[in-house]
Amino acid sequence: MLTSLLAERPLLLSLMLGVVAAGLGYGWLQSGKRTALLAAVIAIAMIPAAWIIAANWVTDREQIERLLYEIAAAVEANDHERAIAVIGDEKLRRRAATELQNYEFTEASVQRVRRIEVIPGTFLPEAEVELTVKVTIGHRGLDVRGMTIPRRLLLRLEKRSTADGSGNWVVVDYQHGPIAGGSDAFSTITRP
Repeated sequence: MLTSLLAERPLLLSLMLGVVAAGLGYGWLQSGKRTALLAAVIAIAMIPAAWIIAANWVTDREQIERLLYEIAAAVEANDHERAIAVIGDEKLRRRAATELQNYEFTEASVQRVRRIEVIPGTFLPEAEVELTVKVTIGHRGLDVRGMTIPRRLLLRLEKRSTADGSGNWVVVDYQHGPIAGGSDAFSTITRP
């Protein structure tokens, strides 16, 4: 919670610090005690620090979200090799390559990241992601050519160690299907 507040929500943290500073300032005006004034000044000084921390601290959630947009850009560019390079399982990578080779995309974009949940206490760190995407199929799209299709994606990711010790998130499972309702002919979703 504190990590999320510091790194991902600087506006909320700034508002909280502003309220604290205002309360301490009011306390100083009422009591005349210098410690209240000093604490108010410190709270105000922490506001720009909160923004600096948020700008420089990249959380796992932010890394995952950046990865999602990079994958969407690769799919839109029809760069299938780059799109499947983030898949950490060879069997799953082959499945994705087979699916992607059937289509040429004129658009692929992340519409909404519904949920990114980094699962605590897992070794290797894991995360589950649910998002909606929109794709427009080009000329190799068989019977869906030229259609804009919204899809729901469920991803499971793992953070794997790198040589520099930082780690990269890789997709270890994915499922896709329609945004609402049951499965369609292209679905791989096996859970609701």
